[in-house]
Amino acid sequence: QLQLVESGGDLVQTGGSLKLTCTTSVTSLDRYAIGWFRQAPGKEREALLCSMKSGDVAYYSEPVLNRFAVSRDGAKSTVELQMNTLRPDDTAIYFCAAARDRCSAYDYQYVYWGQGTQVTVSS
Repeated sequence: QLQLVESGGDLVQTGGSLKLTCTTSVTSLDRYAIGWFRQAPGKEREALLCSMKSGDVAYYSEPVLNRFAVSRDGAKSTVELQMNTLRPDDTAIYFCAAARDRCSAYDYQYVYWGQGTQVTVSS
């Protein structure tokens, strides 16, 4: 069973940057699409973007467009989420998830999930 662990969450000031890392237990990362989601208090889980098996990226959230970027390292079996120009409304728990087939904005299409990492942006 594939395991994913997110790390890098922290408290940061508005305008700051953070890099989250999704570490996977898989040896062949190119077999999976890896998506990033977040869930803010009192809100539904939101799809942000996804790293395709090819390494291309699909964006699902307009607020993070041009601020967030994702990259994968097959040798390390990790997928990183670089977040820039952070705002208080980016405060949430951030999750990575793996899909066997393709990227999707729908969380039910992801089979494996990490436990999440907290990102808090202070104003």
